[in-house]
Amino acid sequence: MPAIVRKSSAALLETRREILHAVSWQVRSNVWSPPTDEYETENAYVVRVEIAGMNEDDFEVSIENNTLLIAGVRPDAPERRAYHQMEIRFGKFATALGLPGPVDIDHAIAEYKDGFLTVTLPKATPKQIKVE
Repeated sequence: MPAIVRKSSAALLETRREILHAVSWQVRSNVWSPPTDEYETENAYVVRVEIAGMNEDDFEVSIENNTLLIAGVRPDAPERRAYHQMEIRFGKFATALGLPGPVDIDHAIAEYKDGFLTVTLPKATPKQIKVE
């Protein structure tokens, strides 16, 4: 199971800047973003990334300030080919998603199965303060 780690604000901002640059200059960049769904259940926020051909250890999943970052590298076969059609992306990928609310990072789960990385982030429960 991929580890969920926390990144410093500076590292996260630099990564987000790289992603925004990649989106702005897609022709020049080799960083791409896989198809991603983000949805909410009663108890959690769930992010599902379609990224076949990977291993669990190939992903970096981190959270900082309600932003989820998923990154990695999908390797390509080393032999030379003459493509007639090429739609499958290889190389570095990254996606950053803003979470709609606070999460309980200590109980977050990331699972890679059947070509999908699913990150489940339980919603943080509000802490009650007793008024005396």
